[in-house]
Amino acid sequence: MKLKPLDDRVVIEIKEEVAEKNIGGIIIPDTAKEKPQIGEIVAVGTDEELQKLVKVGDNILYSKYGGDEFDIEGKKVKIISRSDILAVIG
Repeated sequence: MKLKPLDDRVVIEIKEEVAEKNIGGIIIPDTAKEKPQIGEIVAVGTDEELQKLVKVGDNILYSKYGGDEFDIEGKKVKIISRSDILAVIG
């Protein structure tokens, strides 16, 4: 995948969660779950200050309603602005 975000944007690969069972053995469908808000950065924009804060491979926590989601080469990616990055995990 060759995406180059512009300015203060980053491309993240959304971490998919495995189907969960609770103690009673009931499987919770994906439609009833909240979307994960953790992703791995796969590309960083051209903003020099942003490049000092995050890098490719960082796991981040991002805003629930931030950015735009796309399917590229069978992977779910999201392009978000710097203001939608809440924290770097790790």
